[in-house]
Amino acid sequence: MSRVYNFSAGPSCLPEEVLKECAAEMLDYNGTGQSVMEMSHRSKAYEPIIQDAEAMIRKLMKVPDNYKVLFVQGGGSTQFAMVAQNLGIHTGKAAYIETGVWAKKAAAEAKKLGVEVDVIASSKDKNYSYIPKVEKISGDYDYAYICFNNTIMGTHYEYIPDTGKIPLVADISSCVLSEPLDVSKFGLLFAGAQKNLAPAGVTLVIIREDLIPEVENCRAGTPTMLAYKTHADNGSMYNTPPCYTIYVLDKVLHWIEKNGGAEGMLKRNKEKAEYLYNYLDGNEDNFYHATTEVGSRSLMNVPFLTKYSTGAEDEASKAKEKEINDKFVKEAAAAGLVNLKGHRLVGGMRASIYNAMTLDGVKALVDFMKKFAKENA
Repeated sequence: MSRVYNFSAGPSCLPEEVLKECAAEMLDYNGTGQSVMEMSHRSKAYEPIIQDAEAMIRKLMKVPDNYKVLFVQGGGSTQFAMVAQNLGIHTGKAAYIETGVWAKKAAAEAKKLGVEVDVIASSKDKNYSYIPKVEKISGDYDYAYICFNNTIMGTHYEYIPDTGKIPLVADISSCVLSEPLDVSKFGLLFAGAQKNLAPAGVTLVIIREDLIPEVENCRAGTPTMLAYKTHADNGSMYNTPPCYTIYVLDKVLHWIEKNGGAEGMLKRNKEKAEYLYNYLDGNEDNFYHATTEVGSRSLMNVPFLTKYSTGAEDEASKAKEKEINDKFVKEAAAAGLVNLKGHRLVGGMRASIYNAMTLDGVKALVDFMKKFAKENA
């Protein structure tokens, strides 16, 4: 069977070149006679892999010297707790901008751990279809929190809020290294790897050193493994790290460098996203439309609805909408375009076009959309 175009929101497609390299080294990595899957994380064979991964992150993201680069486990959802436990320790207050499910969950986790959360802005009034404009944040907050790219809603920050001396925390899971980002404007960045970097299993954390408290100074009850200090002091190897995932991540980072770095990824991603959005905004008969507002649109996640998605609550309308959506997803999969079902909070379809997705894949999707619209209008 030939490879499909995988539009999954995560785990996402990986560069084919990287997959072939991993396959070639599966039984024998670098003459060791073993797979990286079997390798001790303390071995001389593995040490250069994790060291190179950190060096590549620093190079590609231009990480300042006063920041730590950590590889931890637990995904972005565990970071919701770690951020609150490690940073919410002075005034015990934090500002959150609510732009969808993940920011909302992060705020709820912080509240659960005793942090006083101020939701200073929200786009809930329009089902999170835009990013609120909050250019300046002030107050006695320990940190301010944003989700930079919203996977479910397909929105993205076109600006970085000015927080002054308040550390800005950003979840960049679904846009990491899809574009250049000035790390120095943030106190902490984190990203689950399974969108743009690697298979699921490792989470990248970039944190300014002065924000890392001693373990005993974290919020009461913080487990040792949920203190950033634990990982910073042990080179991300306090316990066994996800060795193979970090190995794949390192290869993806070299692929990104080979393809122009963050700047090259931005050019690539703009071309793909513009091709898809231009069709959504200009398709004949208005069979499809994008759900996000211009000025807040993600380059990574593109939700869209058909003209049968009227928002009507009567059973006949809902049944017709479900029927056409199910038909679209099924026929797209048969055409080699998989994982296009939209999230239940938005409905319709969603195309996630992360770094590894090719322009050819997006063109194949648009060609299918044109055919489907003609047959089902």
